[in-house]
Amino acid sequence: MRMLAAAVLLLLPPAAMADEVDDAHRLAVTGRDAYWNCLAREYPRDSNKTMSDQEFTSLIATVCPSERQNFRVSLIDFLSQQFPKQDAGARLATANRAIELAQKDIVTAFVRRRAAAK
Repeated sequence: MRMLAAAVLLLLPPAAMADEVDDAHRLAVTGRDAYWNCLAREYPRDSNKTMSDQEFTSLIATVCPSERQNFRVSLIDFLSQQFPKQDAGARLATANRAIELAQKDIVTAFVRRRAAAK
């Protein structure tokens, strides 16, 4: 099966392979944007105004599960195409780190807004 996949890849013109990587990149960016936008919708909610920083951090870790998973999957797909020799665990770790950084950015904005309001 792997030999068949390799043979098919050899038959594809380089432009077709580049198109696939470009498409995967676009999907990863779209997934990132959808996740970010979902997190951003949580930020200004009135119910969050009384939350502690820790409570908001916990909330952000649980919201937007489908957007988060779509981003993870699309980013791993892109990384698989961009870096085919990279270990699958490393690609998953990279995707999880990207999600962690998105959450951290929203939490940092929340903490700064609370501090400015005091």
